[in-house]
Order: sequence, then structure tokens, then C-alpha cells
Amino acid sequence: MDTMRDRFVDVTSRLLDEDPRLAVVLADITAAAFTPAQERHPDRVVNVGIREQLLIGAAGGLALTGMRPVAHTFASFLIERPFEQVKLDLIHQGVGAVLVSAAGSYDWPAGGRTHMSPGDVALLDTLPDWTVHVPGHPDEAEQLLRHAYTDGDRNVYVRLSAHQNAAPVAVEPGRFTTVRTGSRGVVLAVGPMLDAVLAATEGLDATVLYAATVRPFDAAGLRAAAGDRADVVLVEPYLAGTSASAVHEALADRSHRVLGLGVPREEHRHYGSIPEHLAAYGLDAPALRERIGTFLW
Repeated sequence: MDTMRDRFVDVTSRLLDEDPRLAVVLADITAAAFTPAQERHPDRVVNVGIREQLLIGAAGGLALTGMRPVAHTFASFLIERPFEQVKLDLIHQGVGAVLVSAAGSYDWPAGGRTHMSPGDVALLDTLPDWTVHVPGHPDEAEQLLRHAYTDGDRNVYVRLSAHQNAAPVAVEPGRFTTVRTGSRGVVLAVGPMLDAVLAATEGLDATVLYAATVRPFDAAGLRAAAGDRADVVLVEPYLAGTSASAVHEALADRSHRVLGLGVPREEHRHYGSIPEHLAAYGLDAPALRERIGTFLW
């Protein structure tokens, strides 16, 4: 199976041939994979080197000329390191870009804390009008990337991961998908957390919703799934509770409880594999079953 990052390179390279408005800005990461596209379009595939602030600044400049820029590197270097440029060169200037990340919260544990960004989506929540896609499979990534590139001039963040589900879900951008129905509460699984959530809730009387788009938050979809028993468990592949405020807002007119599960704020200093990190965070299927069961029952 290919990865989301492989699919990003393939889809974007093909669309560069079709859309003269599309441009890609890189900061060394994944640059070699774009070499063929760069040879065909040297004016629209730009590698600025390890200069992440310039990466976003260049994307903002391209957007000012009417281009649809795509900026790509690891999440910690795409959102956290150049956050001032995201705030000023995109939002303040009133232009849009597509930011495509890799190595989100725990994808490359050997890289250490510098290559982990569990707070990226929460950080973007401090800025207005972002669309945020969190695909759980390469097929979903392709669909959401194509949608992002043609989504007018909006600012869009596509959070790719090496952690992925075994099979794709038929997703609609901006809408949650009902995967399983039940009566004792709702478990909202985001992106690559779906497989673990399905395993954890097997045989439990709970509705499972799937979110590959988290911003804008599908409040109507959650309300419809929650019904009168508005107990919600969020399972996110980034900072625990990132979407809790969105859930509270969606259910403000009814009694409800929310449990936010995800990557903790505490730093884990012993770096292992992705499965080892998920187990340490309480995000593998056995831990999720215990935490979800205790909350809903």
C-alpha cells in the first residue's frame, strides 16, 4: 500500500501539468520526489531549502500574484516554526494557500520532539477561517487534496500521516460519516484513529462517527448522531481535547458530557515506534475500550 505522502506527490505532480495556477513550495522535505515535476515546471516547483519562514512567505507572495500555492514540510516546521508568517503572510494579507504536512504527532518517533507536532490543529484554531482535513487513508488524502486545491482561495491545512487505516471511508469534505450506530453515546474518530476506535467499540452499543475534515466542524452531523443522549468521546491523533470546544458549542442547547482522548500535553521522552507511542498515549484499541467503556457506561 502506498502512503498518504506518496499519494500527495503523485496527485500534485499530475495536477501541476493540468493547472497553470498551481505552484508547490518545498523546504527540502520530499523535494527529491518532486524532481520530475520540477524539471517540467521549474517556475512552479520551488525548493527554498531549510528556511520554513521563507516557505510560508513565498507561498503568501505567490498567492498575492493569483497563484494557488501548496506549501509542504513536516508539521512541526510547517505550522509551529513559521507560525508568525502563517498569521501575517497569509491571514493578515487576506490570501489563501494549501499547507500539506507530514510527520504529525508521532510519525517519526526517532526524530524526537523537534519532529512531533501534536498541537498543530489547536494552534491553527487561534486563526480564523481555516479548513482542516485529516485523512485516514491515501484514497481519502487524494480526494481531500484535490478538493483543497480547487477550494477557491481558502486557507486549507491537509494533515497527512504515516499512521493510516486499513481501508478508506467514502468521505464528503466537511461532513462526518456514520460508520456504526448505537444508543449509548457517540465516539467521534478522527482520521487514522478509526481502526482502533472500531476495534475498541466492537460489540458496544455506541455510534461511531468518522471525521476526515475537522474544520469547519460538522455540528449538524454530530447533533443528528447524538440525539437526546449527548455523551461524546473524541478520539483525535493530536492534542487531546482539540475539538472539545466545537463539541460543546454544537451541543450547547442540550445536556451533554465530553471526553477528549488524544496525545497528552506531557512530553514522552522515550521514543519508540508508532504503535508504542499510541500505547503510551492510551490510544491503542485495548486502552480505548477501557476509557470509552468507563465513560459511556
